[in-house]
Amino acid sequence: MGLPEPTGEPKLKSKSKKRPTADVPRQGENEAPARPSNPWESAGVELAAKQAEARTATRTAAQPGAAPPPQSGTPWVPQDERSGAVFARRLGRGLVWFVFILAAVTGVRSWIIPPKAPAPAPAPAQTAPAYPDAEAQAVAARFARAYLSWDESKAAERAALLASVLPAGAETAMGWDGHGRQEVLTVQPGAVKPGAAQQARVRVDVLIRAGEAPAGTTPAPAAAAARWVGLDVPVIEAGGRVVVNGRPGLVGIPATGPKTPALPAAHVDTDLSTQTETTVGKFFQSFAGGDVESVTAPGAKVPGLPAGISFKGLTSWSVDAGSGRDRSGTAVVAWTLGGAAVEQVYRVKITQVSSADAQRWQVADVHGGSL
Repeated sequence: MGLPEPTGEPKLKSKSKKRPTADVPRQGENEAPARPSNPWESAGVELAAKQAEARTATRTAAQPGAAPPPQSGTPWVPQDERSGAVFARRLGRGLVWFVFILAAVTGVRSWIIPPKAPAPAPAPAQTAPAYPDAEAQAVAARFARAYLSWDESKAAERAALLASVLPAGAETAMGWDGHGRQEVLTVQPGAVKPGAAQQARVRVDVLIRAGEAPAGTTPAPAAAAARWVGLDVPVIEAGGRVVVNGRPGLVGIPATGPKTPALPAAHVDTDLSTQTETTVGKFFQSFAGGDVESVTAPGAKVPGLPAGISFKGLTSWSVDAGSGRDRSGTAVVAWTLGGAAVEQVYRVKITQVSSADAQRWQVADVHGGSL
């Protein structure tokens, strides 16, 4: 055990030791017997003292001037662990437990709720091709002109015109009894309403005028009564073409249009209107003659009116309230056309042009209508 061996051994009592005399008392006869000492315990205390002295000497040599620590009875010295090592150890344990718990939770969830299969990508929507509105309008207009034009002396001509827009082998009379006279002045195709199986209905407005009545008919209808009628024409797309696939039907046309909302009244710049009225009047006079370059602002391109139209006068001119070098106004102009006088409305843009000696207003652009 590293303890020093005991050096003294108790002396054996001699059997031949003489007893003391009775008259002289022995030393310590009346005292308590002494407790025998343990040699192993003494050796341990001695070893601990030596180790403490060695540690004290080592610390004193490493740190001169430091006070020696108090001696302890234990043969070891406890040392405090550094805080960084404690934190690293705890962090490592926490990460291990986190990974373990995460793996356990993920695995249990996959056992209970199996992952869903990815949904298939939606198929691209197949949109039906747009109906050929332009071709349908053209075919319906041709059909309407031939269908509503008849002359009992030219029945074959009407049948040939209708056959070009009908299916092969279709009946070309289309319900006409072969009598009477009527002419079509103009046709105007309108809305196309697609239906099922590549069919559609086309609205066509037709301006018609009845001809002279046949001989022996009384009373005779008015020969010059031109009027608008509506015609709904059924068409179908087949073989890459649009054809009329049935008899049409006449429909009415409203006598008047719907009511329009009241527009806000524009504020007028009276002073500028008076100042520029002569300039605008000269412009429209040149406008009727076809030469406007001398009365328009530099860079303006306004084509003149064709021959046969005469300027009668500027009925009214008003400039909208505002500011800046570019202004707009409304002009009402009277023209002489076809032996009659007619008033029309224009929106005129004027701009201020500066020269070396003065400033003046000139017309920069003009549009028909009140917009």
